Amino acid sequence: MTGNELRQKVADIINAWNGATRGSAKHLEILNIYNNHKPLARGYRVQVGDAHCATTTSAAYIKAGIAEYTGTECGVGKYVEIAKKKGIWTENDAYTPKVGDACVYDWQDGANYATTDNTGAPDHIGIVTKVGGGTFVVTEGNMNGGKVGKRTMKVNGRYIRGFITPDFDMIARKLGGTSGGTVDKPTKPTTQAAGTYTVKSGDTLSRIAAKYGTTVAKLVEINGIKNPNLIRVGQVLRLPGGAVKYTVVAGDTLSRIAAKYGTTVAKLATDNGIKNPNLIHVGQVITINK
Repeated sequence: MTGNELRQKVADIINAWNGATRGSAKHLEILNIYNNHKPLARGYRVQVGDAHCATTTSAAYIKAGIAEYTGTECGVGKYVEIAKKKGIWTENDAYTPKVGDACVYDWQDGANYATTDNTGAPDHIGIVTKVGGGTFVVTEGNMNGGKVGKRTMKVNGRYIRGFITPDFDMIARKLGGTSGGTVDKPTKPTTQAAGTYTVKSGDTLSRIAAKYGTTVAKLVEINGIKNPNLIRVGQVLRLPGGAVKYTVVAGDTLSRIAAKYGTTVAKLATDNGIKNPNLIHVGQVITINK
């Protein structure tokens, strides 16, 4: 199964529950999937009368067999915390999501939502099941008195808090599939920013370290890698020596760039004279000092 096929699998699962009302057979299926999954988040078994937007999102990921990579939760705020720890949180309400991502809402979003980043408390969550034409559809639990329903949102629309963005290509490979429908083949080296290396199929940290005359320990240190045995295709690694120039692309945030290069938002802001760390633009060049 490819990454895109896995995304669609998640969408198909949650769409099959569309229209489920509180206490119905489909609603009970959602609760059973969530409550029977181990470990049970915070040891709490969700009840029929509970709000279940995060539970429904979790159940879809559980049924798709990817909960290990997405985490599970019955509370939206806690789910966001898990996503941040896993490195799959996108702190950018202007991001254009993909099918299978989870959209998180904050109902207190202000009137200037189009030009400011929403940093309020997360209130609600659902899974993106269709994207196109500047809009996307989210299938959500706990709508209108507790049923599963659909909501159409504009990209960068009001009430968007951020997105949980699992790496479906990586997950597909871990599950024995491929990233995009074809078997990975050796590729010619590509031009990239000086001082960085983009991980390719078959790479290991030790192989990269040997190639560039450094050590695994040094690569782990400057890239903030927690597990040196886990790197993914497409991951950009900083190499020892010199600053890196990074050009902002659509969907980027300073927090995501900082995480990618093993630094902090505060340091990036200071080194680049950025006054508002929540406002960066496509095409902006960020200097990343080692």
